[in-house]
Amino acid sequence: MRKRILVVDDDAAIGEVLRLMLEDAGYEVEIQTNGQIAQQMIEPLPDLLFLDIRVSGTDGRAICQYLKSQPATRHMPIILLSAHQDTQRMAREVGADDFLAKPFAMADLLACAAKYLGSE
Repeated sequence: MRKRILVVDDDAAIGEVLRLMLEDAGYEVEIQTNGQIAQQMIEPLPDLLFLDIRVSGTDGRAICQYLKSQPATRHMPIILLSAHQDTQRMAREVGADDFLAKPFAMADLLACAAKYLGSE
């Protein structure tokens, strides 16, 4: 069974590019532009979440803290995405497993997915 990745980014074009790259690498990918969707996840949960810090509906940092505080989602790897210069510090403060600073190379995105999910 393919590993499932949820990408939450308010820029639909970025989401589509990420979908193409990740699907080509063998992952099943869902894209959401509304951050509130990520807070209301239901089964089956994704195996990995790429979460932009700025998403419509709420702040990605608050979403990350919330998900990491819930028993059902605390072990799900969350990778924060941001163009902010302090992405690493912000990711650490909210309990994210990792971060990617925008703009990032697609090779870095794929390496991050493989680090947490293994390659398909």
